[in-house]
Amino acid sequence: MIDKARDLAADALFLDLEDACAPAAKAEGRKTIAAALNEGGFGTKTRTVRVNDWTTPWTYADVIEVVGNAGDNLDCLMLPKTRGATDVAALDLLLTQVEKSEGLEVGRIGLEIQIETSQGLLALESIATASPRIETIVFGPADFMASIQMKTLVVGEQPPGYDVGDAYHHILMSILMVARANELQAIDGPYLAIKDLDGLRRVAQRSAALGFDGKWALHPGQIEALNEIYSPRQHDYDHAENILDAYTWHTSQAGGHRGAAMLGEEMIDEASRKMALVVSAKGRAAGMSRTDVWQAPA
Repeated sequence: MIDKARDLAADALFLDLEDACAPAAKAEGRKTIAAALNEGGFGTKTRTVRVNDWTTPWTYADVIEVVGNAGDNLDCLMLPKTRGATDVAALDLLLTQVEKSEGLEVGRIGLEIQIETSQGLLALESIATASPRIETIVFGPADFMASIQMKTLVVGEQPPGYDVGDAYHHILMSILMVARANELQAIDGPYLAIKDLDGLRRVAQRSAALGFDGKWALHPGQIEALNEIYSPRQHDYDHAENILDAYTWHTSQAGGHRGAAMLGEEMIDEASRKMALVVSAKGRAAGMSRTDVWQAPA
């Protein structure tokens, strides 16, 4: 699986010492992960290791051994089941000590924080500011559903009887608001029915529409659909780039220094520019090319 992951069309990957690693396999798993990181071949992907949470006896050794043996080839640590700011601060402190003892650049390794409990969601604002290392907030739906005693076994889907609205909207929007307020990425969690691509699309489109940056893929077969869903539609990307070009021209001397102008039948202004920047950035990050280019008046 690690060998296959090197060539997948994903933006990031994490090697898991938590739920995907049985208790008896933790020690050997740390060695496998360190060896894989040092072997390399992951290209430009963000390389993350998910350690065990602080309620277990394994967190300390996860950090010491993985960072101590492969810190130069690691981008982030992921902390699951984050309950509060003290969990983050403790990981930051331990990570800093390992970096110093191993001669690594202090602060280079980032943190990805998983929100998987009601306790973590309520403490989200303090969690997000607990360390300058934090880069990403990740929603963990399965553990969260268990935490709030949601009456379903289908991860990410609407619970039976919830036929109006989205049962996860408050959770997703809470994560998104805190992430954006602190200039962090917001990532949706996995969809466990790996062969159900229609279901994956239905669930992913909800968080993508809100503005989430991406979603976990559990299987290579999910990656293409997720890359499509979290990228702008071609029409929207073209339109965003045209707004930026038109607004730049209209606010210039040649365009009459106008703060508001017309693009076709649409009025554009500074707010339009800000919205277009978001869509443009997502499209450029996805490697999209324009198929329609605005031309300034002759």
